[in-house]
Amino acid sequence: MLLTAGCAGPGYYAQAVAGQWKMLRSREDISALLADNRTDPDLARRLETIQRIRTFAQDRLALPAADSYTTFVHTGRDAATWNVVAAPEFSLEPRRWCFIVAGCVPYRGYFKEDAARRFAAKMSRRGDDVAISPAVAYSTLGWFDDPVLDTMLDYPEEQIAGLLFHELAHRKLYIKGDTAFNESYASFVEETGVRLWLERSGNGDRLQAWRLRAQAEAQFNRLTRDARGRLARIYASEAPPETLRAEKSEVLDALEKAYARLVRDDWGGRSYFAGWMDANVNNAGLALLDSYRGGLCAFADLYRQASHDMTQFHALAMQKADLPTAGRRAWLEQPCGVIAPDGDL
Repeated sequence: MLLTAGCAGPGYYAQAVAGQWKMLRSREDISALLADNRTDPDLARRLETIQRIRTFAQDRLALPAADSYTTFVHTGRDAATWNVVAAPEFSLEPRRWCFIVAGCVPYRGYFKEDAARRFAAKMSRRGDDVAISPAVAYSTLGWFDDPVLDTMLDYPEEQIAGLLFHELAHRKLYIKGDTAFNESYASFVEETGVRLWLERSGNGDRLQAWRLRAQAEAQFNRLTRDARGRLARIYASEAPPETLRAEKSEVLDALEKAYARLVRDDWGGRSYFAGWMDANVNNAGLALLDSYRGGLCAFADLYRQASHDMTQFHALAMQKADLPTAGRRAWLEQPCGVIAPDGDL
């Protein structure tokens, strides 16, 4: 199976197994750390917050938190993994690689940044657009009890909550090989969970800031969705490569200028998505963004059908997961205006 065309080879699995094993053997029990007066007070405070978030995820969001995030790992790194996405020069369809556990997915994850950059450079030399996306957390999909990583903690409380909600959602529901469904589902659970967490906290300032960012994200999604649509039409035109290249450049330049206008005119100078814009304005970056955001409207509609009850929402999502692949994709890709206005996200 490892030698099947398109699948990851033994060398890739070796780094993945070694990286995961290092994480597992470095785990420390959070309860023990909190009971130890030698634990750094700031770390203890953040771990206590994690405990509260876990309880909220299980009780309010119906997520399987009982066996996850009860241990802590100090990695000393900026990210847990680095994911590489590659797409042909004139295509928004990312290349896919097949793995034993996750199925076929549009990225390759590396535990070492230099390995990710070497692979990205290799794909770039072949003519592909590439994007490298650092991940501060990841899910083992229930194969192991996932630990809290130090890479997750250097963020505001609501972002830490979002990370946990997202990864726990993958434990709740995961379709092998369907990244668009999996990530859109987890992203919707993340956003809904963070909103509910902030509403419960009663911190009006933080809730307002989060709502402003959510509005900005809706605008950003429309902007990138429009760019993907224009590029798709260009790539389907069968024009000569030099024409495609020039028209592609025009679309990407227009995207950057439109983003700058949003920052200046609508967001008060806050460049919410600077990290993405600095590195991912190409086919690979747009494809990755679509995997995470493309199906949010469909899941927002399910949430309304469930009368905003998370247990019922998960049940409806599982029904959609049981659809044949083509039917599931058609449901997920319905235009937002048909089933869910952006304001409801």
